[in-house]
Amino acid sequence: MEVNDAFVDNLANLARLHFSDEEKEGIKKDLKRMISFVEKLNELNTDGIEPQLHMTDATNVLREDELQGSVSREEALQNAPSTDGVYFKVPKVISSPVKEEQKRL
Repeated sequence: MEVNDAFVDNLANLARLHFSDEEKEGIKKDLKRMISFVEKLNELNTDGIEPQLHMTDATNVLREDELQGSVSREEALQNAPSTDGVYFKVPKVISSPVKEEQKRL
């Protein structure tokens, strides 16, 4: 496969990217190295080897759910800078558009 300016321009267009001339040269070098690496795989003898969709036959290998300890509410709130005794208190970060509009009127 030939990697030239037209090829790099086409890839850039598909990816919605813009490259300078210097960047294009670097990309061409990198693409050539990647393609030559993949072409090395053609040297492998794959006779009698079936294609695989997955790397392993194992499916849904999950761990067992185990009940583990947790901190109590009081312990969690000990390090809080502000609390109402039940919840963490944090500064308001979202304002209501209705209230903002009412302030302007």
